[in-house]
Amino acid sequence: MKWTEVTVKTSNEAVEAVANILMEAGATGVQINNAADFKPISVGKHGEIFDPAKLPHIQSGAEVSAYYPETIFLPELLPTIKQRVQQLRQYGLDAGAGTLTTSAVDEGDWATAWKKYYHPVRVTRYLTVVPSWEKYQPQQAQEQVIRLDPGMAFGTGTHPTTKLTLEALEDKVRGGETMLDVGTGSGVLSIAAKLLGVKQVFAYDLDEVAVTSAKSNLALNPIAADIQVTANDLLQGIKQKADLIVANILAEIIVPLIPQVKPLLRANGYFIVSGIIVDKVAMIREAMTANGFIVRQQRNEGDWFALIVQLQEDDA
Repeated sequence: MKWTEVTVKTSNEAVEAVANILMEAGATGVQINNAADFKPISVGKHGEIFDPAKLPHIQSGAEVSAYYPETIFLPELLPTIKQRVQQLRQYGLDAGAGTLTTSAVDEGDWATAWKKYYHPVRVTRYLTVVPSWEKYQPQQAQEQVIRLDPGMAFGTGTHPTTKLTLEALEDKVRGGETMLDVGTGSGVLSIAAKLLGVKQVFAYDLDEVAVTSAKSNLALNPIAADIQVTANDLLQGIKQKADLIVANILAEIIVPLIPQVKPLLRANGYFIVSGIIVDKVAMIREAMTANGFIVRQQRNEGDWFALIVQLQEDDA
């Protein structure tokens, strides 16, 4: 079968949103070439075994490439894709150049092209993300390995929003909790939660492609075998109460999620949100306060922020 590669030139902050647009347009897979993922790593930080800065890579911005089979008529799709990318500015995301290019690829190239971009990466103190095809042994006694196939969806652990959420989970998981993962994407947060000691995880995503991808990634990690992944619009209709609720999604989507979380979060539980660009932090904090939440921690990496919040005692 013949395939077409569609590449969007964009910014670091918009890569996951652009990937989502391309997948919703019918892509069978995406690859991300992001200059921010190739920052020099100081020797010994988190015990990394790999320095991504040594790989050939773009020097600024990001490129998101998606693959479409010949059965999809791209001339009808490309204008819509370009329009949706440009509209990201309305949501406070810098779309960068926002330009689209296309090229033909054969099936063999498509199946392996994205693999050169992914290697084992120690993303937090205890968590290392390892591509499904790589052989890797933990380097330290407490190191936990997340097996992931990054060619199938977004959220591989290297983006600042995902790293911030993983760090928050490391800090707050004590063991035995029940967790809801809203907008699970690749399933990386759900897998990490189980490795850190969470007892039950229920994962949700509006996108059926993401649900399928998450299930494939869970299958690579035996500890995640009992995670339930279903398609759902945020937490609408969900009755399951939880000690932890995590959402690594766009700030504009966090706002309607907040009141849905309130009746589901147990006393002393934590609501962890990420995916918040710097100019949206105040908006999210105000929405949290208006719904009876107290911000316990605010974390950031560059312009990306995550919040760890709890219900006020009289609302818990």
